[in-house]
Amino acid sequence: MKVKVDIDISPEEVRRLFGLPDLESFQRQILDDIRERMRAGVEGYDPLKLYEPYLKGTLASWDLFQRMLVRMVTPAATSKPGEGSDQTDA
Repeated sequence: MKVKVDIDISPEEVRRLFGLPDLESFQRQILDDIRERMRAGVEGYDPLKLYEPYLKGTLASWDLFQRMLVRMVTPAATSKPGEGSDQTDA
């Protein structure tokens, strides 16, 4: 048996339904801050410097994630011959 339910609901109503906070004023404040920084530094506009305060933790997280991925793929290269490898010599 299949049951299909279509619900017509706005994003705001979904947010309230799940009890998520209303971030509209926070997002508006951040965008206003970014616009002001862009206006103040039009001559020497550097997008990385503009977004650095917002991305500092995010970039560190990506660096940690990349190092984790590298560690996941390198044990095969550092293991002893015949250990953990399903490939045969051709």
